[in-house]
Amino acid sequence: MTRRFALTLSALALSVVALAGCSGSVPAPTAAAQEPRDGATTSAPDPVASDSPTAAAEPTCDTIIPKSTADDFRSLGWSVSIEPFRIGATEIAGGIQCKWGDQRITTDRVQVFGWAPIDDAAASEAESELVASGWRREEGSNGTYVTENSSWVGGRGDSDGYGITYLFGDGWVKLADTRQSLFLVEGP
Repeated sequence: MTRRFALTLSALALSVVALAGCSGSVPAPTAAAQEPRDGATTSAPDPVASDSPTAAAEPTCDTIIPKSTADDFRSLGWSVSIEPFRIGATEIAGGIQCKWGDQRITTDRVQVFGWAPIDDAAASEAESELVASGWRREEGSNGTYVTENSSWVGGRGDSDGYGITYLFGDGWVKLADTRQSLFLVEGP
């Protein structure tokens, strides 16, 4: 395990422990430069002053995870690649998928987080398609988990062997590269 990866895991673990004892809302993040995978620089959108709940609910890579976690990633020299939220080949409108990592080098050591609004019919269809493709479905107290087949994980899963996992809740779906990391994904 490389030193940078160990530091990243330590920072992530500290963030999870710190969040476990916190309550209340996370302060709004400042607009920060973000680097998509192609190297072009984009800026996070400026906050919009509006009474409309829709304007405040737009998901960003800085609002779907705790600000402290995003700050920790940036302190390691990581940036974020922003992608549409997808379940299989289906893009979910209004969602976002964020791949955090060191974009300066080619590596598979990344953290993936996503969030999207989804209605019951689309959620049911997505769950069925994933299960038909070999994914595993489990009911939990927070919603329905659908995780990749454990034989596909190949050592990159969490301590319980879970790799990429979706959590379907009431009107939303979350995504993380491990089931344990879903703890970090918040709604916008």
